[in-house]
Amino acid sequence: MKSVIVGTAGHIDHGKTALVKALTGIDADRLEEEKRRGITIDIGFAHLELPLPGGETLLLGLVDVPGHERFVRNMLAGVGGIDLVLLVIAADESIKPQTREHFDICRLLSVRRGIAVLTKSDLVDRETLDLVRLEVEEFLRHSFLDPAHSSVVAVSALTGAGLEDLRQALVTVAAEVPARDSSALARLPIDRVFTMKGFGVVVTGTLISGTIRKEDELEVFPAGQRARVRRIQVHGQAAEQAVAGQRTALNLAGVTTQELARGMVLAPPSTFHATSRVDVSLASLPTAKPLKDRARVHLHAYTFETIATVALHRQKQVLPGETVTAQLRLAEPALLLPGDRFIMRQFSPVVTIGGGVVLDASTFSRRPGLEMFLKTLADGDAQSILRARIERRGHGGIAVAQLIAETGWSRQMIEGLLAHPGWQAEVARIGELVVHLPALETLKSLIVITVARFQKENPLVAGIGKEELRDQVASPSEVFTAALEMLLREKKLGTAGETVHLPGRGVVMKDEETESKEIIETAFASSGLKVPALKDVLAGLKVDKTRAQKIVTLLLRDKVLVKISEDMVFHREALLDLRKRMSLEKAKSPKIDVARFKDLTGVSRKYAIPLLEYLDREHVTRRVGDERVIL
Repeated sequence: MKSVIVGTAGHIDHGKTALVKALTGIDADRLEEEKRRGITIDIGFAHLELPLPGGETLLLGLVDVPGHERFVRNMLAGVGGIDLVLLVIAADESIKPQTREHFDICRLLSVRRGIAVLTKSDLVDRETLDLVRLEVEEFLRHSFLDPAHSSVVAVSALTGAGLEDLRQALVTVAAEVPARDSSALARLPIDRVFTMKGFGVVVTGTLISGTIRKEDELEVFPAGQRARVRRIQVHGQAAEQAVAGQRTALNLAGVTTQELARGMVLAPPSTFHATSRVDVSLASLPTAKPLKDRARVHLHAYTFETIATVALHRQKQVLPGETVTAQLRLAEPALLLPGDRFIMRQFSPVVTIGGGVVLDASTFSRRPGLEMFLKTLADGDAQSILRARIERRGHGGIAVAQLIAETGWSRQMIEGLLAHPGWQAEVARIGELVVHLPALETLKSLIVITVARFQKENPLVAGIGKEELRDQVASPSEVFTAALEMLLREKKLGTAGETVHLPGRGVVMKDEETESKEIIETAFASSGLKVPALKDVLAGLKVDKTRAQKIVTLLLRDKVLVKISEDMVFHREALLDLRKRMSLEKAKSPKIDVARFKDLTGVSRKYAIPLLEYLDREHVTRRVGDERVIL
């Protein structure tokens, strides 16, 4: 069964609700105030099944919208997800202001198909009806409802005249509507929230993509709550699942009506991100006034409505009829994805002035190349768009999950695109990250340059620490590790433990630095365990304090010197000799106290205590009370 969503549009009192009732038998005016006042205030819904020529059934979900100018915001909540429109024009009044505004809205929302319906045909004579038909045909010329390829059907909801012709026209037009992608990620913009006795919380909306099944868990955007689907109705009938293009009612568990509202969206959990900034292609209506940079507007997208600030990318204003790129900064976050259409209305007075399409809703910002990036998003195919999104991330890469969130595409679609043979020369897969290969090569060059610069600036240091190097090149850990491993295989770099250095490059010393190194080593080698204070040794050197400290660091790294406390350093040979003496002492007695240790080594308590604590740490001894056990 094919499902198609049909929306009405047109001026107040032109018979939209009466037409829907005549077609379906359902009164879409559900509010008491609507019945009392005789006008439609909020969106209403009905459904109709029609037979298709092949024996299948066409299921039409009708969205009836208010025509009064005060309720255009409600009208916009209903037409965001429609497949085709019934542009309703009363034969006794012809084209009126909301006829034009509603038609502009449909064009801005990129509605591609529809039927112009001349209602109340029973109220005019044949000559007047023909005249109105000519006016309407001229109004629609060069639009998606151009009479050259679209129907103009005259009907009377009162007498039933023309209704069969309209049903046939609906079958013809609906057959041209492409099926929505039920395998895509599900999104349901909420247009109604209410409580049903015996069931609990119910929401309704037009499922614009994907499939929702009973017991599915969904996330409420932008609020973030989780809800479970208990029951599903499609066009008023219980169902196991709802698919894209169907009017859907969901009975939800885990949320309250106070937590839900029109404008929120249900989607798979932990998949998308709500955003307050979107880059868009924005079209101004020819009848609109110039729109200045930083102007505030009313923004409508599907059932969502908020205030937005228009930040133009290149110019100071948008002229009537002009299409530009801009960033919309929303007063409230929303779930918007590339390809979503929106309507802009002037802040005051509130009239429709334009609309457009979302190009990018990610929070990632890269000003250089932004114009070309947005052009690719607007005009490119799926491969080009995916390439542009990966490329702009540079050597930081982008996770597949983030690509899903940015594009709204399924993982299967993205993996399918990446599996294309041509991509092997363009991207590298590093864990969950996808990295642009030229950017990875740039990172490798940057790493080598950074190591070379560090060693030039620090000739007394054997190399740069891996973490310090990663911080300097600003790369994610997994990408940095992969790039470093490539450089090691290519023998462009070497490592010693956690230190990275140029191949064959060691410490480079000047004559006075070599001399100072020998002085330091001799001072500690000749003193045994009665070592001098390090600061006193360094004070007698020819080199400055900074270089002297680097020489000490080098000796410590090479384990020529060993630091056993904050201010005490020993030569390694002295400590090795101490270990041998402790081993010999064990044969005499397995226990040793401070006094015996002082006698053994000939050192004062100043040296004895730090040396014994060092031996404890090295598991040569173990302290037991006031004594040590020699292990």
